[in-house]
Amino acid sequence: MKRIGLALMLAAALLTTGCARRGADAGKPALPMPENTPARLEMTAEPERTTAELVPDKLTRGGDGVPLLRVYDVDTERVEELSVEAYLPSVLAGEMAGDWPMEALKAQAILARTFVLQFVSQKESMYEGADISTDIREAQAYDPDGVNERIREAVAATRGMVLNAGGELPYAWFHAHSGGLTARAKEGLDYEKAEPGYTQCVSGMEDGDAPPEAAMWEADFTAEEVLAAAKEAGASMPELTSIAVGQRGESGRATTLLIAGKEVSAPAFRIAIGSTKMRSCLLESIDMQDGRVVMRGRGYGHGVGMSQWGAYAMAKQGKTAQEIVTHYFAGVKIDHAWK
Repeated sequence: MKRIGLALMLAAALLTTGCARRGADAGKPALPMPENTPARLEMTAEPERTTAELVPDKLTRGGDGVPLLRVYDVDTERVEELSVEAYLPSVLAGEMAGDWPMEALKAQAILARTFVLQFVSQKESMYEGADISTDIREAQAYDPDGVNERIREAVAATRGMVLNAGGELPYAWFHAHSGGLTARAKEGLDYEKAEPGYTQCVSGMEDGDAPPEAAMWEADFTAEEVLAAAKEAGASMPELTSIAVGQRGESGRATTLLIAGKEVSAPAFRIAIGSTKMRSCLLESIDMQDGRVVMRGRGYGHGVGMSQWGAYAMAKQGKTAQEIVTHYFAGVKIDHAWK
């Protein structure tokens, strides 16, 4: 998202425990099985992959060592081969205004580079013959006309830099404005797998420079719109008799709504009814008035990962791109996948 903050899933490993054998040896201390001794574990544990090793194998490299992407352009309806570094400026221009503080632009560039590599390693483009596209439904915003010298500088200054989350490429989530606190993936995105270890609920760091429409919002919907969105989100009901917040998550975001007594995923409902109208699930109130539903809330976006307006404020305060990114993502390091 641009200027007003326009604005994916690795599971944390679960530890398993065993229990001591019983029977004839019940009175004796349990001994570790040979394969579970510290020495054996040290021998068999896989080493953490370096950042350079995280580049998807299916991408070929150009003469300068930078991976090449087959990008489907929805405007020209053609597949074009671009290096990752040549592809990124248009993405950065689509996601953040070119006159923003340089360190905020650099932070966004690191996330954008991580995003595309993670996408290629985990998914297939909806367009045949492409690694990724300029279609916002599957990838990031893309605005070649918005590229300026500062955006090129931010991409060049972070050349090859991506996030490494314990030997894996994380989902480089970001949003426009957190409304005060960021969210973990299960809360903000209704993420169904185990919560990634790098998500966290922290201060969004936004300041008064964020536009009012990003920080606070109000929207109203007809009963028909609400019923249609609820159906798309997986819950059908004949009429709208009531609506309220069901459960809330750690950051205060609604994780479920109760619509005519039925529980509906709040993130799914938000997407169904229009994420530019219901700008977040951080609801302050939800009421029925004269047959319409009126919502008031804070923030803009799902709230997971980096707040763009928070990055803006941190950069103004003198924070570096690395300090910005590591504020929002826990336990990650930033390193070069290529130079």
